[in-house]
Amino acid sequence: MERAELSGDVVAAAQRLLGCTVEADTPEGLVAVRLVEVEAYRGADDPASHSFRGRTARNAVMFGPAGHLYVYFIYGMHFCVNISCLADGQAGAVLLRAGEVVSDVAIARARRPTARRDADLARGPARLASLLGLRREHNGLDVTDPTSPVRVLAGPPVDPGSVRRGPRVGVAAAQETPWRFWLDGSSAVSPYRPGRVRNG
Repeated sequence: MERAELSGDVVAAAQRLLGCTVEADTPEGLVAVRLVEVEAYRGADDPASHSFRGRTARNAVMFGPAGHLYVYFIYGMHFCVNISCLADGQAGAVLLRAGEVVSDVAIARARRPTARRDADLARGPARLASLLGLRREHNGLDVTDPTSPVRVLAGPPVDPGSVRRGPRVGVAAAQETPWRFWLDGSSAVSPYRPGRVRNG
């Protein structure tokens, strides 16, 4: 995927990533998923974003350049994976929420043997990261580099009529911002759960 396709606004980048393929080289072999659900996060004007309060060592990848993995640990249990967007110096990223396996399903099942159905292999951001083997050491990888161990392959733009949008999952701020995008009809799309409102 060309970096320029990710350098625009996060909302446009999120919709462009739908239907694209993420490939990862894992110890068991190549694993690839077609993205069917994503969420957009922007910098200083988005209180749900990790970059809302400015640059830190943790969120530095969000400030560019576009096309790099931003990997973080959540709930002391799981990794989640984003792709940086916007022009260099501007904070933004797209969270990869769910995908459909388009590589050898046997390899995918070997990596996630507890999945009840093939649709569950990468259904939700933690499952997607686990399936692709993405951890903290992958933070900052350039997914536009064809020699990278993790790559994003541009697919044809999806039919706009198949794209749905709504509030992001589990956020405590900007709960009504409709920056979650998914492909209608995909059984790999994760369920919507509202976040808890912060008091005070």
